[in-house]
Amino acid sequence: MHPRVKICGLRDVAMANKAAALGADAIGLVFYEPSPRHVSINMAHEIVASLPPFVTSVGLFVDAEHSLVDGVLRTLPLDLLQFHGDEPPEYCRSFGLPYIKAVRVKPGVDLLEFADRYADARGLLCDAWSPAAPGGTGERFDWGLLAKDLSLPIVLSGGLSPDNVGEAIRSVQPWAVDVSSGVEAERGVKDPARIAAFIDAVHATR
Repeated sequence: MHPRVKICGLRDVAMANKAAALGADAIGLVFYEPSPRHVSINMAHEIVASLPPFVTSVGLFVDAEHSLVDGVLRTLPLDLLQFHGDEPPEYCRSFGLPYIKAVRVKPGVDLLEFADRYADARGLLCDAWSPAAPGGTGERFDWGLLAKDLSLPIVLSGGLSPDNVGEAIRSVQPWAVDVSSGVEAERGVKDPARIAAFIDAVHATR
């Protein structure tokens, strides 16, 4: 079975539906204002309402005030939450929805301890550490730093593209892959051809 595919940072109905039609299993909506992929609640509502069955909607937050997440969830029926900052596990689980926790991987980060700390997460999203931003930087990390016996499923992210996702899957054997900048025509603007090429590359990997 090939890994699941999440296309993150979608900002309009047409592109979200195109990603779903091309085979995306999940779409990511970024509720982090400094990001060029930030989406308004109104647009996010339109996107989620338009998705076909069995495509998971994921809301991404970065060290957000509890009230901000609550406000989004009051109007938006998200399937999964993704926390990309320094949120403690008590915060992550307090919204009553399944969540995945991002960890920015670099030498010295104890992923086994991290997985144990967030034991009730649905998975760990392993991204590249960068001083520039909490995610979406297009940078990859050394996949050899990933522990082989993590207690949680791995969602691999960080610098993935149609050109290297096959190699990444063969190396890491993740449950899912997550891409944003690697399928963009320009920063914050998705490219349907690159989305198609990315998903095709995932599905071609054995």
